[in-house]
Amino acid sequence: MNIVAKHSTNNAVLPLRTRYREESRHQIVHDSIHSRPGWTKTYLLEIDNVPVGFGTIAIAGPWTDKPTIYEFYVLPESGAHAFALFDAFLAACGARFFEVQTSDVLLTVMVHTFARIYETEKIVFRDAVTTSLPSQGAAFKARTSDSDIRKAIQNRMDGGEWTLELDKKTVASGGLLFHYNVPYVDVFMEVNEAFRRRGFGSYLVQELKREAYRFGAIPAARTSPTNTGSRFTLQKAGMTPFSTIVLAELL
Repeated sequence: MNIVAKHSTNNAVLPLRTRYREESRHQIVHDSIHSRPGWTKTYLLEIDNVPVGFGTIAIAGPWTDKPTIYEFYVLPESGAHAFALFDAFLAACGARFFEVQTSDVLLTVMVHTFARIYETEKIVFRDAVTTSLPSQGAAFKARTSDSDIRKAIQNRMDGGEWTLELDKKTVASGGLLFHYNVPYVDVFMEVNEAFRRRGFGSYLVQELKREAYRFGAIPAARTSPTNTGSRFTLQKAGMTPFSTIVLAELL
């Protein structure tokens, strides 16, 4: 049996990445960097000249001068050879660092097998419950037109912004970012310090979720594990933690 990992292109592995996205059934946080020229290097995995998977490293932006493995996929029917394929991928790419979304089960297994986890960078949330939180008199206002949001959805770039206003003051702001795998969208928000701990953040997240569904997207979110306020706000608005982003280094 001849197992090979060879430098390839994003277009060449697109059918495999499509399978990977379909099987994931969740937001893939770093999905968009594949479309940024020069940000990634992709390796095609083959067994006896038959494509069976791919691996990708990030090489630009935050990963400049620090090539980092962040995707590894093997077709289910070739799963019995996953460790040998990963060995070949490691030898070909030469990367020593990992940034792994733990909902990616196969790559998480590889991290625990080959690396030392030294930090949990983010908690990833998905929507679980529809809430009916009160506005407390605040008005939810769009700052981006529907047409611009639909362009962002089509281009998988940028998104839309909204604010909460009370007595002619902006108490919170937030929005939706669409540069993730379809149909997922990332929710972000911030409450002005003087108005925190009054429920405005959770109400804003609730309304942003409604907007996401109105545009045919499924809301998700991320926050630092140390940001207890953000964690509480997201959960109060019906979002639940399901994954983490972990940073690791080869043993």
